[in-house]
Amino acid sequence: MSSANQASTTSSDRPRDTGRTRGKNANDTPEVRLSKQLSYILRHGAEDKGLKLRDDGSISISDLQRYQKLKSTTLAQIQHVVDTNNKKRFTLYEENNQWYIRAVQGHSIKIKEPPLVKLTTMPPCIVHGTMRSKVPVIQKTGLNKMSRTHIHFARGLPSDAGIISGMRNTADAYIYIDVKKAVAAGIEFYVSENGVILSRGLNDSGVIPAEYFERIEYKEGK
Repeated sequence: MSSANQASTTSSDRPRDTGRTRGKNANDTPEVRLSKQLSYILRHGAEDKGLKLRDDGSISISDLQRYQKLKSTTLAQIQHVVDTNNKKRFTLYEENNQWYIRAVQGHSIKIKEPPLVKLTTMPPCIVHGTMRSKVPVIQKTGLNKMSRTHIHFARGLPSDAGIISGMRNTADAYIYIDVKKAVAAGIEFYVSENGVILSRGLNDSGVIPAEYFERIEYKEGK
C-alpha cells in the first residue's frame, strides 16, 4: 500500500461532538461518515475522545482504533478516504513500520509543530470566504480566527482552476486581503500541504483588521 500524497474553510466556532458527527446526514455514504469522524478527531476532538496527537498533529492508526467508533475501521478504508478526499484534508504516511494520519490544517486543537510553510513569495490573491450576513460584523471587528489556530484563506475562488481548498463552496462573500499592506505591517502567511493559506493575524493576535482588506465581493456581483 502506498502512502497518500498530502491530504477550509471560513473561521468558525469549534464543532461540538454531541454523540453525532458534525454535519451528519442520513444520506452520507460510509466513506463520508468516516471522513467526518477523522476530521473531527484530528482537528478538534482528540482529547475529548481520550486520544493523544503527536506534536505534528498525527496519530498512529493503531491508537486511532482505540476510539470505539473506529475500532473496526481498517487501514485500507482510511487510505481510501485520504486518497479520495476532494479537499485533500489528510496525510497518511508510514514511519518505523507504523502508519500515521494527520489533518493538514483546520485545527482548533493546539499542536506544537503544524506542517506549515511560511510564505516568502506572496501570491497575487489571498481571499477569505464567508457568508454575506457576517460581513457587517467583520468590517467592524476584522477577520478573526475564532476557535481555530489560524484564519483561513484561498488563492482564489472555488470556481477557479486549481483551487481545491481554503473556503466552503457555500460562501457567498469574498474578502480580498491587501497583500502588500498586510505584509508591510508584519502580518505573516503560511501555506498548508493542501494549499490553504493561513495566518495568525496582526501581531499574532488572531485578527486581521478591516484596514488590511482590499475589497469585498459578493457571489451575485460586486
